[in-house]
Amino acid sequence: MMDEVWKRNEIESPCVKLCVIHPEERLCMGCFRSIDEISSWSRLTPAERSTIMADLPARAPRLAGKRRGGRLGRNAT
Repeated sequence: MMDEVWKRNEIESPCVKLCVIHPEERLCMGCFRSIDEISSWSRLTPAERSTIMADLPARAPRLAGKRRGGRLGRNAT
């Protein structure tokens, strides 16, 4: 019942808890938001959040093939 008190009719965060900022693209590798978008998310209007959410899928290709973790990251030197 307490959850109902805290529910708000807002766009949820796209965070997937994979919070790593790509050094060149300056986007989160998990949700594709910029640092500014992440830090201001709670203060954005629903319209601003909707605009960002609509743009996120187009950002994914900017990070494709640029991840430096795992075996490929170790062998890239």
